[in-house]
Amino acid sequence: MKKLFLAIALCCAFLPAFSQKEKISDKDLVNVIYAMGQMYPDGFTLDLNTMRQPTEGLMVSYKETQNSFDRKSLPAVIKHAHAHENLVGGWYNPEEDRYYFDSTRCFPEDSLAAAVEFARQNDQHTVYVASKDINIWTNYEQKDIRVILDCDMGSSTDDLFALMMLYRYMDMKRCNLIGVIVDRMGKANADIVDVLNNFYGYPDIPIGLETQGIPDPHVFITYHNLPYARSTEAVPMFKRSVGDNGSYMESYKLYRKLLAAQPDKSVTIASIGFVTSLARLLESGPDEYSPLSGVELVRRKVKEIYAMGGVFGDAVEPDYNFKAAIDFSLKFFELLPKEVDIVFSPGEVGDPLDYRPETVIADMDWTDLHPIKWTYQFLNCDTGQKMWDPQAVINAVEGDQLYKLSPRGWVTLTPNGETLFREDPKGNARYQYPGDPVWCDMVLKYIRLMAIQH
Repeated sequence: MKKLFLAIALCCAFLPAFSQKEKISDKDLVNVIYAMGQMYPDGFTLDLNTMRQPTEGLMVSYKETQNSFDRKSLPAVIKHAHAHENLVGGWYNPEEDRYYFDSTRCFPEDSLAAAVEFARQNDQHTVYVASKDINIWTNYEQKDIRVILDCDMGSSTDDLFALMMLYRYMDMKRCNLIGVIVDRMGKANADIVDVLNNFYGYPDIPIGLETQGIPDPHVFITYHNLPYARSTEAVPMFKRSVGDNGSYMESYKLYRKLLAAQPDKSVTIASIGFVTSLARLLESGPDEYSPLSGVELVRRKVKEIYAMGGVFGDAVEPDYNFKAAIDFSLKFFELLPKEVDIVFSPGEVGDPLDYRPETVIADMDWTDLHPIKWTYQFLNCDTGQKMWDPQAVINAVEGDQLYKLSPRGWVTLTPNGETLFREDPKGNARYQYPGDPVWCDMVLKYIRLMAIQH
């Protein structure tokens, strides 16, 4: 115990001393770093140049020092750190009841894809984000996740962030976005996706547009003019692949084309808007892309659907997305094959995730021209918009580890748009439970981290 108190005293004494440019020997560094392990049970990163903890950066441990868990191993950790970036980290493993020390590499916080790749190359489970005090899990199985996003772009801004998340997941090679379906009618809404595809570096992702859906659904934020924004010199601000005179494939037709080309049980659909296009897909018959009916095509090719929508628990009330297109929604629930799993993300899961307009603009200050930033700069986005839609996307790519889900069961939709859940271990449906404040803070920080990548 006396040695521990001495180490902590050394740590407290040397940190201010070093600010006066006094040299600390490697022998004394061992005591200081070991003491920090006692002072910071949740982990730390120490810059040996300044003897301060960095306030920003993506921290990843080197494989060469990953099994250093006692005082005797610290000289080797310090030697490695001196030869690289002079960063030493520590973290406690509760499963092994051990405190690990390691030499650390720091990436800029806008370089998440590179940090994740380095972490995986070095067999590290996480990337630590210093400015946000969160860990990004990197020890995931590299699955072949093929995603179709089905959105009602052009009204709520959470669609923009859901699509942004998929681009960033693509950057990290976590999924392959094979197509985007726009189930809100109007070419401008598809043009928004075209702008985003180009801005984020994926101009060839195909886009399908609904033409027989809901005639005049409510518009919460009118950002349909985004694709046509021009500078004071009348120059288009954002690049598009489909010009003003171009056209988009009918949404259910693109569904059929995409699904027919995929292996069986390989496609994940993230549905974050209406289910108009999905209903039309299920009602469709054989065509030039597949001899299968829509129901059989979905049964054969789709593995799972993550749907933003539903009201569960004690409340029995209509869900907006389903009620707004009730005839299509009833047809979707009627025809969806029972073999296809579906996970619902109720609105209450995203309700606490309030990404404020001023924060969005600040997070995107790395560029003057950004389509999401433009939307928040020139339109009133302070309308109660929360990060609802990204929850279906994150769950679709990350899997169940970030979410607490209900038991399995069956969901029935009433003619009034209410979702009734009946528990059954053989059922195809589950739904997300709301997270606690710590979880909500972590997920919002994760979305914000994706927003600063470039």
